[in-house]
Amino acid sequence: MKLKYMFMAAAMCLGMTSCSEDELNPESIFESNETMPENDFDRWLKTNYVDEYNIQVKYRFEFNESDKGYNLVPAEYDKAVAIAKLTKYLWLDAYAKVMGNTFIRTYCPKLIHLVGSPQYNTDGSVSIGVAEGGMKISLLNINSLDFENLDPDFLNYWYFHTMHHEFTHILHQTKDYPTVYKEVTPTGYTSQSWVNLSNQQALDRGFITPYASMNTDEDLCEMLSTYVTHTQKYWDDTVAKASDSGKAAIASKLDILRGYMEETWGMDIDALREEVLERQEHIDELDLKSLN
Repeated sequence: MKLKYMFMAAAMCLGMTSCSEDELNPESIFESNETMPENDFDRWLKTNYVDEYNIQVKYRFEFNESDKGYNLVPAEYDKAVAIAKLTKYLWLDAYAKVMGNTFIRTYCPKLIHLVGSPQYNTDGSVSIGVAEGGMKISLLNINSLDFENLDPDFLNYWYFHTMHHEFTHILHQTKDYPTVYKEVTPTGYTSQSWVNLSNQQALDRGFITPYASMNTDEDLCEMLSTYVTHTQKYWDDTVAKASDSGKAAIASKLDILRGYMEETWGMDIDALREEVLERQEHIDELDLKSLN
């Protein structure tokens, strides 16, 4: 898409040089008022996202919704349908069950944008999701979804860890978490150098993931998103690998996070995790292809 844009722009310049006396059309070739006819999926999204949760889902490729610094591909239609149904079941409905629909309608991002490919960054990392100002989340790599192998670990890595993480950003930007959280590992944050940390190094320093070491906000969001998408055994086994000081730091952060979510938002993160994990057990029973 980027290459096509550059080629067309060059062609326009040549045309303007050789035909400077021609009257130019004032309408941009990159903008169109043409709208696609509404289909069954559009109607399903209106009922299950717009009407129920006040959230819009965009699955057709739109140049202005995509980061122009990357070569991205559109989401395949059948994969978009599946992700929309999985996102509602595993994320939105799980929060609604614990917190109620009004909570979701009030605080969730108003736009979910589906992209077929991942974003490869110049620092060697791969973006698994992108959020913008608490209003929009882009889910990437949609086209890698395998209908025959609905692995919760894959789904969480690419999609739902991101959703929980970014939603936590919205919450703490609305009502900030206690400053004491920032004092647990005050000198351990690495900014962009988190990409150089191994999982073990992160744990030893008191971070549940390498990305959590970027700054305190990312730390808080990684704690919640990792906690609610994994079993207690996974959590215990992971934390057990940390150094003694790392174990103590992670335990302290979890206590502060649990208290913040309960006291500020009335959210029991253990109840949320129980609901999320229960739903993960039943994803094979979902009909991800029809729009009934």
